[in-house]
Amino acid sequence: MATKGTGRYGRDVLAGDWRLPRKGAVREVALSRDLVVEDADEAFCGAVVTWDRSSVTLEDRAGRRRVFDLGPAAFLLDGRPVTLVRPAPAPRGPLRSASGSVAVPGAAARTARESRIYVEGAHDAELVEKVWGHDLRVEGIAVEFLEGVDDLPSIVADFSPGPGRRLGVLVDHLVPGSKESRIAERVRGEHVLVAGHPYVDVWQAVRPGAVGIGAWPEVPRGRPWKEGVVEALGWRLETGEAWRRILGSVRTYADLEPSLLGRVEELIDFVTGPHPDEPRGPSSGRGAHP
Repeated sequence: MATKGTGRYGRDVLAGDWRLPRKGAVREVALSRDLVVEDADEAFCGAVVTWDRSSVTLEDRAGRRRVFDLGPAAFLLDGRPVTLVRPAPAPRGPLRSASGSVAVPGAAARTARESRIYVEGAHDAELVEKVWGHDLRVEGIAVEFLEGVDDLPSIVADFSPGPGRRLGVLVDHLVPGSKESRIAERVRGEHVLVAGHPYVDVWQAVRPGAVGIGAWPEVPRGRPWKEGVVEALGWRLETGEAWRRILGSVRTYADLEPSLLGRVEELIDFVTGPHPDEPRGPSSGRGAHP
């Protein structure tokens, strides 16, 4: 299959255990009272007293307190960089996956179906993986990314969709009159579903409040969008680091905009729907949002 560029994912971004940190990745540690850490500059060491969405308060042995911003690799634990994250809320009722579906604890990944979901880029793939990864493994759906949709017609032709071999495509900036909408119309069919969100970039599909900002800034036409956002927000980060910060703020589907949630759910339902020669298998409880 001639997808453009698979980057560091290989063919399937869901292959392997995504929960294990990649080589060189900074470990995430859940905040808890009395956890002792240093800030990354090694200028202050103290125990966690309290925290909110964007900051944590530390208290040293002398009883002095300081407030620090939460961010990627902002602290040291036992001398190693870590990213402090808010602890997950205690579950009540059925265990839920990050997508809000009923989780299937201990379920092995199903053998991959021939059907697939394609997304535009690495950031889209990582976001889908983080929120819907459990569901997709249970259903046996692989996710691959394309690095853009300009070559989508030839990619779809190479995939050869058909009964039992459906293709779902998630597209950025799928609005009437856009280049993306014209390409989508060329490939839609009985076994191909193209769905998309209205945002210039998938970053905007993360709710601003989850990231700790009031709104996504407007970027002047002609300015690279990601770089413009980082500059407008005053983040002293490269765009890759900024994305890690944004992705780290996403814990569940509630941190995403409905315009993305609905489209991804639609694509998963499409590629996992029963075919005449394939009755539906065990379900992950998808669609059973609380």
